[in-house]
Formats: sequence, C-alpha cells, structure tokens
Amino acid sequence: MALVELIMPKMGESIMEATILTWLKKPGDKIEQDESVLEVATDKVDTEVPSTHAGVLKEILAKEGEVVKVGKPIAILTTDSDATIIPEPKSDEPKQVTTPVVDSKKETHAAPSTNGNGASHHIADYKSASRFYSPLVKNIAKEENIAIAELETIPGTGLEGRVTKKDILTYVQHRKLGQTIQATQQFKAPQGVPVSVSAGDEIIQMDRMRKMIAERMVDSKRISPHVTSFVEADVTNIVYWRNSVKNEFQKRYGESITFTPIFVEALVQAIKDFPMINIQVDGDRIIRKKEINIGMAVALPSGNLIVPVIKNADQYNISGLAKLVNDLAVRARENKLKPDELTGGTYTLTNVGSFGNVMGTPIIVQPQVGIMATGAILKKPAVVETPYGDAIVVRHKMFLSHSYDHRVVDGSLGGSFVRRVADYLEKFDPSRPF
Repeated sequence: MALVELIMPKMGESIMEATILTWLKKPGDKIEQDESVLEVATDKVDTEVPSTHAGVLKEILAKEGEVVKVGKPIAILTTDSDATIIPEPKSDEPKQVTTPVVDSKKETHAAPSTNGNGASHHIADYKSASRFYSPLVKNIAKEENIAIAELETIPGTGLEGRVTKKDILTYVQHRKLGQTIQATQQFKAPQGVPVSVSAGDEIIQMDRMRKMIAERMVDSKRISPHVTSFVEADVTNIVYWRNSVKNEFQKRYGESITFTPIFVEALVQAIKDFPMINIQVDGDRIIRKKEINIGMAVALPSGNLIVPVIKNADQYNISGLAKLVNDLAVRARENKLKPDELTGGTYTLTNVGSFGNVMGTPIIVQPQVGIMATGAILKKPAVVETPYGDAIVVRHKMFLSHSYDHRVVDGSLGGSFVRRVADYLEKFDPSRPF
C-alpha cells in the first residue's frame, strides 16, 4: 500500500489557482484512474479534476470553497503501489510549528505573538470575516500586524472581490508611507445607485459566472475608451455558396457549416493586412501578437456568454474552421471546454445576428483591443451596376460593428479594418470548393 498526493493540476497558461466547488467523492470511496474526483472553478471555466491514480480516497486536504494554488495537494489517496509518493518538504520551506492550545477558562483573549522583530500582532480569527482570505494574504497581514477589521477595508481585485497578494502589498506600501486612505480609495469601485424593492418583486442572486462577466465588462469599459465603426456588407455570394454546399458538407463531414467560419476567415485575412489590430497593451508598451487567435462568443443555455478561442486560426482552411467552430460551440454549451481553450485570444467575434439584431456595440475582451459583431443577414433592395445601366435588385446585406480601443487604435485604422473585412466578404468566390 502507498499514499499518493492528488495535486491541483495546471489548467491553462495564465491560471495559477482554482476554487474547490464540489467534492464528487468522500473519504473511503474507491476511485479509478482518470475518474472525476471533484469540480473546481477558475476565472475561465468550471471543470472536473480526474484522479491520477487508482485507489481509495484517504483524506481531503482542501475544503469546498477554498482557493488552492496550482501544484498544491488537495487530497491523499491510498493505492496498491509499493512506493509512497508524497514529496518531502523543500529545505527552504518553513517548518510547521505546533500552536499550544489555550485554556479558555484561564485566558479569555488571544495571546499576542511576535514577528521576530519585537513587533507584536494578534492571532486573527477569520471565521467572522466577510470574505475568503488566502493563506498568503493571512501571513502578510500577520507579519504587518494588520487586524481583521483593517483587512476588511482593503478592496480586492481578485475573483468575487478577494484580496490578492498585489492588493495587500500595495496597501502595505501606502500604509508605511502614511497614505492608507488614498490607497484604499484608489481601489474602491464606484457604488451603484440604491435600488428599492417593492412587494411582489423577485430577487435573483447572480451566479458566479454572471458576477465574473459583470466585473469584466465594467473593467473593460474603465480600461479602454470604446469607439465603434459600422459597415454594411453585401454577403449575397456567401449565402448562395453556403446554400449550395451545406448538404454535401453534411454528408462528407457529418456536421453543418454555418456562416461563422467564413466570418473568421475574413477576419484573419484582414488582420494580416492590418497587424496593428492584433495587439495588446501593457502599460505604455504595445505588444504585437504573432499568433492570430480568434475568440468566438457562445451563448450558453443559462443565458451567460463564454468565449472559446480558435488558436492559430490562420492555419486552417474553411472546412477546418467549420469543424473547430462546431466543436467549440457544442462543448461550450455542455460545459466541457478545457481552461486553455478560453485563453490566449487576440481578437474576438460575436454574432449578434443570431438574436435577430442588425448591429451592436460589443465590449472589448481584455487585453485585446478590438471585437467585431456580425448582424442579421437580411434581404434588401440594392442598386447594382450592369452593362446596361444601374438596376435595383434584391441582395443579402449584413452590418459589421467594430468596437476598438481608442488608446491605440485610431478611427482611421479601426474604420479601415472593418471595411477590409467587408471587402473580403463581398469578394467571396461562390464557386470555391470547401
């Protein structure tokens, strides 16, 4: 018999921690290798964590609701292996110190401790805290002699308002300079207008994803001055082409072809022409991205929105894009996306036409600098030139709405880009193969 640690797995290049949502197993349960043991939530997606070994769940180390760093142990399994696989603590890691139990009859107050420099601080009781604090934040608060009452006043920039390491270190820095009030005000988000509740009103609590979306939308508007340019494109050739190939495409690949892969292809072509749309802002630096990764907004059954990413979209033909679009959309609605499939986007497409809207003003997905909305395709009378003069005919038209970050994308670039996307759509060859 052996003991094996189940650790929090890495779930994306930018994901450093996850919140334990639900344990699917309890101590004593038998677990097969690759069987799901618990559900976790990151700031990107909810997902299940499978077991790396077969065995019996001996002990749960992380409770539901706890935030755990990637690579940290969350449970211990008993396996049939011969070797115990629990790593020894590194030499530079602090040793655990047993805290003596204080007799409540003899001592009614927590005894002050010291940080080694003569400064005393009290042992904090976080049971009454209004929010979760990570062990790292607690340790910093303890070393800096920050009481819970003071810690509660530090606005957090983390998930659901949690205080991050950066938040508390910035607060400490301002605190030492005597600028605590100014530092606190810097982090405070504007308060909403008070809402009155009348008899018969229904109060609906936001779910975790809706809170996350709300926070990101506000942040995006605060970070990026949004400007939106509009162009109407004639997509008649695209409509005719799709109608002519959709049955054959279904027979050959076993799935449908939508307009989305065609829109993605046009976006990729235009980004190659205007690479300064494929950028990100880092302080006073502009990062021009080499990869072209297109995010596509997908509406979930819950009404929330999620944005999976087509990585290296410029390396696929139209049928390859169609397969990727279908796969990501289906798995997004079934909550089966991997965290890494929600990261790394460099530009985003959202189809407001699927809701019957002709145009929209979408909000940029940070840290990108542009997002395009495609409206509903409608039949309209249009004037076209013929060898015999102008004529009024029925054409399929669609509005493109391009929202961009006016800090780094001026009207000339933003307007030219959306016009170029429309040009590629209008020049679509209706006789091309798929």
